[in-house]
Amino acid sequence: MKEYNNLVKDIKNKKFLPIYFLEGEEPFYIDKVSDLLEEHVLTEDEKVFNQNIIYGNEVDIDQIISLAKQFPMGAEQQLVIVKEAKGLAFDKSETFEAYVKNPQPSTVLVINFKYKTLDKRKSLTKLLAKQGYIFSSEKLYDNQVPAWINSLCLSLGLGTTEKSNALLAEFLGTDLSRIDNEIHKLKLIVGNSGKITPEIIERNIGISKEYNNFELRKAIIEKNSTQAYKIIDYFDKNPKANPIVLTFGTLISLFTNILIVHTLPVKTPQNISKELRINPYFANEYLTAIKNYSLKKTTACIAYLRDADMKSKGVDVSSQATSRDILMEMLYKILH
Repeated sequence: MKEYNNLVKDIKNKKFLPIYFLEGEEPFYIDKVSDLLEEHVLTEDEKVFNQNIIYGNEVDIDQIISLAKQFPMGAEQQLVIVKEAKGLAFDKSETFEAYVKNPQPSTVLVINFKYKTLDKRKSLTKLLAKQGYIFSSEKLYDNQVPAWINSLCLSLGLGTTEKSNALLAEFLGTDLSRIDNEIHKLKLIVGNSGKITPEIIERNIGISKEYNNFELRKAIIEKNSTQAYKIIDYFDKNPKANPIVLTFGTLISLFTNILIVHTLPVKTPQNISKELRINPYFANEYLTAIKNYSLKKTTACIAYLRDADMKSKGVDVSSQATSRDILMEMLYKILH
């Protein structure tokens, strides 16, 4: 993100703005910018009298502005960080809008407005944007995450592969903070200029190549019965690590996507990736899937899965049926 990189560069060069209004659904960048400001605006000695970290659920906007208007003691600037500020109605506050028009030059005011955004039609939002005081942190789509992982690895001097990026995205989802933490752990393992391979990922961040929902999904797509039954047997022996509800969720999502691909007029990897919002690396799997599962079979598989899911919850099932029985029956119906 170019805007984020520019912010980081300016903060590290001690080019501070009087206001940082950090909004949006993605908390990763908000936390990063806020933490960088906490690290760079003041020295440790200056923080004693000039750093104030307050919480939006404990103060009102007038109190925030009153604090921001104070002068620093023994330092050129003071830092005021407002965390958990999403409950405050900034766009309805005349006090805040007036402060934005004439901020205290010796104060750096940081507002963490996580998981919300200001109404773009409001005069306050336009004013903040005009002054360059607002930073919007948007949530990434699933299919954008592998590229983000690749950029992060490059910035850390790490080598990676398309498969590694896709594997991390598949298992870690869109939680950028979690991904960042895991990649920094891998950096300690491979070294500053090492390469992150699928094997290193599987060994070190709790992903087992043979026994997880990702590999079950792959075995089902390829109709690899031997592998699929082997994985289900492993799941039965390790239920805490492989909750049945997650298995059903993964497989229902898989067959729902297969159904969507069947209906696409253009079935290219690029179009599949676009429509399903997945990494192109996984798009070819769906080309295999629609060959192995006709439209009629796909709809039947969704019905099998929903039936098995209900049985696992105790609906319409013999008291003798175990989770293993339910999964094995479901798998047999899907693969035959």
